[in-house]
Parts: sequence; C-alpha cells; structure tokens
Amino acid sequence: MRLSQFHLHTSKETPAEAELASHKLMLKAGMIRKLAAGLYTWSPLGLRVLRKVEQVVREEMDAAGAVELLMPAVQPRELWEETDRWEKFGGQLLKMQDRKDAWYCYGPTHEEVITDFARHELASYKQLPVTFYQIQTKFRDEIRPRFGVMRAREFLMKDAYSFHISDEDLGREYRNMYDTYCRIFSRLGLQYRAVYADTGSIGGSASHEFHVLADSGEDALAYSSDSDYAANVELAEALPTGERHAAEEDLREVETPTQKTCEAVAALLGLGLERTVKSIALMGADAGGAPLFVLALVRGDHVLNEIKLAKVPGLEAHRLASEAEIEAHLGSTPGFLGPVNPRAPIRVVADRSVAAMADFVVGANRPGYHLAGVNWGRDLPEPDAVADIRNVVEGDLSPDRHGTLALCRGIEVGHVFQLGRKYAEAMKCTVLDETGKASVPAMGCYGIGVSRIVAAAIEQNHDANGIRWPEAMAPWRAVVCMINPKKDPAVTEAAEALYRDLNAAGVETVLDDRGLRPGAMFADIELIGIPHRVVVSGRGLESGTYEYRARQAEDTENLDRDALFRRLSS
Repeated sequence: MRLSQFHLHTSKETPAEAELASHKLMLKAGMIRKLAAGLYTWSPLGLRVLRKVEQVVREEMDAAGAVELLMPAVQPRELWEETDRWEKFGGQLLKMQDRKDAWYCYGPTHEEVITDFARHELASYKQLPVTFYQIQTKFRDEIRPRFGVMRAREFLMKDAYSFHISDEDLGREYRNMYDTYCRIFSRLGLQYRAVYADTGSIGGSASHEFHVLADSGEDALAYSSDSDYAANVELAEALPTGERHAAEEDLREVETPTQKTCEAVAALLGLGLERTVKSIALMGADAGGAPLFVLALVRGDHVLNEIKLAKVPGLEAHRLASEAEIEAHLGSTPGFLGPVNPRAPIRVVADRSVAAMADFVVGANRPGYHLAGVNWGRDLPEPDAVADIRNVVEGDLSPDRHGTLALCRGIEVGHVFQLGRKYAEAMKCTVLDETGKASVPAMGCYGIGVSRIVAAAIEQNHDANGIRWPEAMAPWRAVVCMINPKKDPAVTEAAEALYRDLNAAGVETVLDDRGLRPGAMFADIELIGIPHRVVVSGRGLESGTYEYRARQAEDTENLDRDALFRRLSS
C-alpha cells in the first residue's frame, strides 16, 4: 500500500467534543468521523484496524470449534414477546414499524433469533453440543452516547451462542470460550483481567467480564493481592468484618443544625467516618407483594451497591421513598434519618458491617439532630435482615480469603454467560435426548465488543504523540519513509525496493510516498501508531544503513539491511 493512493486525513487540532484519549486520537488520526450522536463512519485507516481485530477473533473462534453464521439485524417483535423482553429491555431497544405497521427492533443482541434458529434446526442430542457465532452490527439506543466508539449506539460485536444437552456440557463450553477469550486478548497484545460479573439483563447463572485495564475505564474492578480472584465491584462480596463489641457509650442526642451528610456529622463530632451510618429510605414489597417502607443501612465510609440491594428479598424492584413517605414513616426529612424509634413500622436492612457496629451515629428522625452511642439490642431491635449491600473497598479481605482486595479501572470488552434454559424454555426449544424424550437444551452466550476493543487498546497504548498500537492491531507493521526523494532518485529507488522486499518477506509495510517534509511525515506516522518506522535517505545510502525507530523507543538506530530484516522479522 502506498500512502499517496490511500485516504489518510489527519488533524493537528484536538476535537473539542472528545473527552477520552481514544476519542481524541481516533478523530485526529482520521480513523472515524461522526455522522450523528453515537453513529460513526470508519475511514479506510480505521477499518484496517477494525478488520485486524475481527480477524483475530474469527481465527480463535474457528479454532475453538465455533461455527459462523449471520443473523438479521432487524428482528420481529413477536420473538421478543416470547421472552417477555419487548418491554423489559427498556429504552435501549430501538423499535420501528414497516409499511404494514408490523413492529420490529434493531437487534441489540440475538438470544431470541438464535433460539428461533435452533428450535427449527436442532432436533436431536446428536447435533449437540454446537456453538454458533457471528460478527455483526448491533444497535443500542444509549440515552447519552459518549466517548466516541467506546459508548456508541451502533457498534460491531462478535456474539456466540452454544446449545447443550446437559449443564455439565455447558460448563465445559463455558470454560472453552473463557480460554478462547484469553487467547484473543493475549494475541491482540492487551493487558486485561477476567472478572466475576453480574448477569444483568441477559440473565443466567454464571458470568465473567473481560476488561482491558485503563485508568479511564468506567468499571471499578476488585482483585486479590494473593490469588487470581478478580470481580467487578458490583459483584465482589464484602465479607463480614468481625464480631460486634459490647456497648461502651450511653445513647445521646447531638445537635447537628446544618450537618446532613455522614462526612459533615463525623467532622462536627470529631469521629472517624466509619463510626457513622447512612440511612437510605426505600420502598420495597412485603412477602405478599404489598408496598413496604425499608431503611437500608451502610457505614458512612461505604457506598450502597444497588445490584446487591436488589437481590435482597422484597427489594428486587425497589425505589427511593418520597418525602411524603419518609415523613409518614419516620417523621423527619432527608439528612436526619435513622432506624431508632420510627413513627410507623418499617423494615430495616443492615449491611454486614453495620450489623457488627456498636456505639455508632445515626440520624435522630428529627431535623437538626443525630443520635450518638447507638447500639443494637439496647436502643433499637436487631435488624430485620443482614446482607452484603455495599461496594468493597481497598483492604477488604478477598472473598476467597486469600489476601486483601485492591481496586483498578477497566473497560469491558467481552462477556461470557451461562444462560441455562431461560430462553430455550420461553421459546419452547427442545431436542430429543438419548431416551427419545423432549429435552430443553442449556445455552451459553459469549460476546466481544469488536469496535470497542479498538478504542480500549488506544486508552491503554498511547502517548503525547499519538497511538502506540500493539502489533497485531496496527494498520501496518512497518512504514518506509523517503527523505528528499525529488532531489535524489536513488532514494526513491531504494525505498521502493525496500518496500517490496519487506512485504515479500511477510512484513506488512506501507510506503509513505506523499512527498511531505520529514517533520510532518513523522508526526503523521507517530499519530496513527505504526509500530516500526524505516527512513531511507541519501546519507544512509552512502553509509549502507537505514534509520530505524520502534514506535515505543526514544531513540533511532542505524541498521544495515540484514540487521533491519532480522529486527522486523522477529
């Protein structure tokens, strides 16, 4: 490929609308161009990188025994109603009507379509196990698309689905796909972690996320200092913190006229934040489904985990209580709430760490006041429920009890699920088992954000000059640059020959024959992130060397032909 015949349109300006490094650099390098909110055109340069990722994904999926197909992007409403997701999936589901007023959606995922395919194609256990996959465009109507292709509405995804006659076989394929994902991300040259995760709207019994590690990542990850345990903070278990000590203080009311947060109260009283308790007023349901006022308690230095909270019986569909509901049950206003002496019966759900506290501080259910020296069993009944409802923090004991937890940031680029029989049962997908009886197959689901990987790789691999691609993802491995070719025909001839010979030797190389000055030419090459740069100049030809620089290196080297080929072939 010659850059004079390629569309390369870079920019020196930093786009005002871009926040993340990947978004800025993809726009500056001319990899993407915005069409509308969350919709991007991939330029020839961007598409080369996208196809590199796609190639690695396809090769590893094929090697793992998966079979490729292609399903429609537009899906009929009736399929989604079978699984009860037409309404439940929410606003991300883009719905449309055709000329006959029939309803469809632009597929955000393909569980319904693949299950429909399977119920018509699979009849016997002898056809199982089987894993189908596709690489296809998806659409999710993000409420606030941002960060370029990192959180776009339209994106390229590899999604795979497996079918099994037994749960044991599903577990085997789940591990196969887990290992396949590890190979994919390792081949792409990315630093990543596989973490335990919540199954979310997809559902299922087991789930792992794969995260590219980057400080700009939206997800907080917890990992053990002494083992391979890692999990999304949403899922990481906060173990009990120890036994509750005996009460040492008397219950007392303290004036807190303007202090409405745990931080402000702790500062006023000269206490550690861990001595205070937050009270979150919620509306849940009792065992019969009737509305029930709930007070969720977490320590002042901890953060309530909504996903864990929703797993507490009666709080699956909880919401924040209104001020009128708070007044009716506690007789107070937000900022001064607590579980002591409520006005009406309430349910108290305490985090494990709160249940182990003594002599703590809570709101007094009286505007301008808090209670100090509060103790369970003496000043208020034991909590109605004790559960893990907080995010873990640095230094917590690892859930596998090996070491302590540390936190880092990650960008989710892959997710594997054991779906079980949720979709197959809903859509009446069955196969005949060994006894001739109809059996509902177990399913697995395995997704990779192909276009998101491109942005995540940039977040992990860039500097002040531009992108630093891992070699497997770079648009080209090497570039041959010419210095003053118009003044010295020998430079053009030598550069052309080197360009041909490198490609013939299997080193994917591009020739920069645009005739730019060295400064502008080198700035472009660094911006778009080509791993290896070779400069052909008259001075070098006189000495029998080429000027070589790796994208990650600080300095250049002068290498003869044999040394250069050894370096680029390694």
